[in-house]
Amino acid sequence: MNRNFPIRYVNPVFRPPSEAESLILPITNGCSWNKCTYCEMYTAPQKKFGLREEQETLDAIRGCGEQLAAQVQRVFLGDGDAMVLSTRRLMTLLTAIKTHLPKVRRISSYCLPRNLRQKTVLELQELREAGLSLVYVGAESGDDEVLQRVNKGETFETTRESLEKLGAAGITRSVMLLNGLGGKLLSRQHAENSARLMNLTQPEFLATLVVSFPQGEERFRLGFPEWEPLNQQELFSEMEQFLQALALKRTVFRSDHASNWLVLKGVLGAEKERLLLQVRNAIGHPESAKLRPDWQRGL
Repeated sequence: MNRNFPIRYVNPVFRPPSEAESLILPITNGCSWNKCTYCEMYTAPQKKFGLREEQETLDAIRGCGEQLAAQVQRVFLGDGDAMVLSTRRLMTLLTAIKTHLPKVRRISSYCLPRNLRQKTVLELQELREAGLSLVYVGAESGDDEVLQRVNKGETFETTRESLEKLGAAGITRSVMLLNGLGGKLLSRQHAENSARLMNLTQPEFLATLVVSFPQGEERFRLGFPEWEPLNQQELFSEMEQFLQALALKRTVFRSDHASNWLVLKGVLGAEKERLLLQVRNAIGHPESAKLRPDWQRGL
């Protein structure tokens, strides 16, 4: 990296796939919760949680303005927990982005539901008006038993409340769910209650990933020792149950992460039947379903 680049990164750096063209601007390091047993993103020692010094971030924004003002149109606020900052601090940073990077049209971040418990709808509206237009919420499941087993630190109700608060403030919500997170034991209730959560909150974007453990399952199994992974066909069956239970009006749906065998893309509910047909074809005729081979799944 250019030594004169104004942003100090602490590797590894993560961002949603749709932020590939964004300037990654870390305003925290790591994740303030970091106890979810399925997540390996912020377990490295150097990712210990902490807030960036405000002046360091302001200097980084100013430096990016000097070098990149004509190029940057999107900014993603990292690391895993930018919304943990107070509204005052976030407003200060958003104002600086608008000042020094005037071509920016979208500012986004990850958002834990717990981040919003002390933020009012009015505060969130102020953040939206200052430029924060999109947040990614890792709901993972709408089932309380699954959430407790994986130590999410959230419930159906806390996630619902946060998503509704964001919606009321006019901030676009991109929700992530984990296919297979409940294993064989809790698969049906995971699918049904996740669909119920989506139906109540009607997010603008919805994505599903397949739960995976590149670093091993030991940490995950401490809280869920009887967990049994779903095989490929069982994952498709869980997806069918989930899609069947959805009653969404206009949500852009993507199940195209590298972890997914079956790539699904559409708008729900307009294309619900087409997506269900695609899933059912993968269940009944996997040889013709154009599944992603294991070596391409990037796990």
